[in-house]
Amino acid sequence: MSIDRLNWKILKCLQENARQSNAEIGRQVGITSPAVSERIKKMEDLGIIQNHITLISPFEVGYQLKALITLHAFMGKLKPFLEKVKTFDEVVNCYRITGNENIVMEVVLKNQKHLETFIDQLIVYGESKTQIVLSHVVKNNAIKPLLKN
Repeated sequence: MSIDRLNWKILKCLQENARQSNAEIGRQVGITSPAVSERIKKMEDLGIIQNHITLISPFEVGYQLKALITLHAFMGKLKPFLEKVKTFDEVVNCYRITGNENIVMEVVLKNQKHLETFIDQLIVYGESKTQIVLSHVVKNNAIKPLLKN
C-alpha cells in the first residue's frame, strides 16, 4: 500500500504524541474524528502502525546502566541463542545483523555487577563485546515519508 499525504500527516501526529485524541489529530490534518479513526484502523490492519507503546526512562526507574552488546555466536549456537534471548529481562531490543557479529542487543542493567552476571550468561553462546551508553544523541526519531525520485 502506498501511503497518501493525509495518512503521513496522521502518522506524524501519532509519532509526536500517540495519546492525542482522534478529534485533535483531525483538527491538525483537516478531517473528522471518525475519518481519522478509520484511517488509523486501516493502517493498523495493514501493519503500518504496529503498536501504541509507553517509553519508560530506565534511569528514572532504578537502572544505572544501558549498554549495547554484540555477540559473535559460536558454530551451532545462533539458533539456540535466538530463542534464549527472548527470555532475558535485561534485553530491550535485539537485532540480528550482518558483519562479524551476529547479534546486537540493547540492554538495561541495575549496576556493574548485574552487567557481569548478564555477560556470564552469554559466554556459552559466543564472544561478546560491550559498549556502555553514555547518552542519547538521536532518540526515537520519527519515520518520515519516502521521497519519490
